[in-house]
Amino acid sequence: MTNFYSAPVAVGVEVEVKVYAAYVEIWQGGKRVARHDRCFGRHQKVLNLEHYLEVLSRKPGALAGSTPLEQWRQQGRWPASYDQFWEQLRARRGKQEGTRAMVEVLLLGRDHGWAELEAAVDRAIAMGSWDVATVRYLLKSAQEPARAVNEPVEIGALSRYERPQPTLANYDRLLETWSGSGVVQ
Repeated sequence: MTNFYSAPVAVGVEVEVKVYAAYVEIWQGGKRVARHDRCFGRHQKVLNLEHYLEVLSRKPGALAGSTPLEQWRQQGRWPASYDQFWEQLRARRGKQEGTRAMVEVLLLGRDHGWAELEAAVDRAIAMGSWDVATVRYLLKSAQEPARAVNEPVEIGALSRYERPQPTLANYDRLLETWSGSGVVQ
């Protein structure tokens, strides 16, 4: 094999590579850690941005010019809404912290799914919110089951605590005796 394939493992860790007709799998300790479509070129780099997110959270400046990001763009995995969201994060937080926040957004894609992340980013943009917390909230709320419409509940035995509405008739009698001098007689 003459190509380079990314895997989410530390540098120097020994892995096992299984090559199939259509894809390549990378295994570590009996567990599959990565799978790539097989590249039939020679000396090519097949990189998945997802495998670099932990490193990029520590070194966010490397994201903008990274090869994995460029490959995601070419594959259509990086929608224009991500660029719009990222640009607003950098404008509001500064270049480094904005990029670190974008990496944090991308990390949410692992747990919630990439299609769901894209939908959440689109909804956050539509709301005019440029915050990681908004995207996180939208992803979590999408997973919760829809709430049923509340229906009246029979109060049963609690009806014994019902009391008549208060009346202000006694206070109205005070007004009748008030002469307007500020003193009630």
